[in-house]
Amino acid sequence: MAEQRAKARADRDFPAADVLREQIEQAGWQVRDDGPHGFELTPKPPFKVWPAVSAIPEEPRAPERPERGTETGPGTESMVASQVLWDASLAVSRVDEAITGAGATEEYAKAASAAVTVALLVDGWPTDVRKCVDALLAYTDARILALDLGDIDGAGTVLHELAAAHPARIEEWHVAERPHWRSGTAGWGACRTKLLRLDTADVHVIMETSTILDGDALTPLAEALREGATAAGWKGGDPGDDLREWSPAGPGKVRGLLGYLLAVRRAAALDTGGISGQARYYRNADLEFSLSLPGDLVVPDVALPVHQERHRAYHEVDPDYRDRESRRTYDRVLRLLRSNSDTKTP
Repeated sequence: MAEQRAKARADRDFPAADVLREQIEQAGWQVRDDGPHGFELTPKPPFKVWPAVSAIPEEPRAPERPERGTETGPGTESMVASQVLWDASLAVSRVDEAITGAGATEEYAKAASAAVTVALLVDGWPTDVRKCVDALLAYTDARILALDLGDIDGAGTVLHELAAAHPARIEEWHVAERPHWRSGTAGWGACRTKLLRLDTADVHVIMETSTILDGDALTPLAEALREGATAAGWKGGDPGDDLREWSPAGPGKVRGLLGYLLAVRRAAALDTGGISGQARYYRNADLEFSLSLPGDLVVPDVALPVHQERHRAYHEVDPDYRDRESRRTYDRVLRLLRSNSDTKTP
């Protein structure tokens, strides 16, 4: 059946491929469109797996009731503790990768409301997923919306276990599509925008699974939005005069926010079109997103109880790929900086 489905896809007979996928799943298997034979068969997991991020229905939003006809054809590209110089020839540095250590000890009450959703992108590192989610459950009341790409190393299975244990708090989505950094087709920007569109809360929080709460770090971010900011984040930065080196910035208004922990008014983010689908990898895409937002970007004037553990999305990704995609995205950041130089300066 998998061979027949591969032929149907090659012939662009996607309705037939839909039927064959369903028959394969009924037989207890799932099919992934990669591998040496054009597909890979793996035992079906105990959760619904959509073929691609683009296939996830945004309305009605019910993960357990998939729509028919979800096959997709060959797609187009969908897609601050210290400074790190990521590319000497380009001479661009950001205030990110060396953030380590425990967060501040100041405690906040558990006050993040149902109007706040934390969006997680799960693309491997299951231990990080469990630790990140456990801390969110312990210190906040926020809803968690998570998108798993390909169940890498069993990270999607861990997400499912957590969602099954906390169904009122966690909404899970799983796709067979793998992340672009793992030679897949799911780009960071397209995935993040899908999470934004699946959300229904007023406040949408972009968070990485390497970011671990030590207390309620969400309430100060949400309060900054209630006070008028469009977005508020844990770490902010301002570009230098040459627009190629970023320095730590905040508290207060900043030019850009980093995506380790960033809260945004969901309506404002949707109005800008979300995160660029051209951003296949996370790095610098957070700055690009920040620069596209109207209004004020701020870092709260209180120390947030949060820390970052090993930032695997940077350190454990092929360096050539990381630098190439970072440079590619920063070209767009430069264009935004130059076009908005008079409107985003704090």
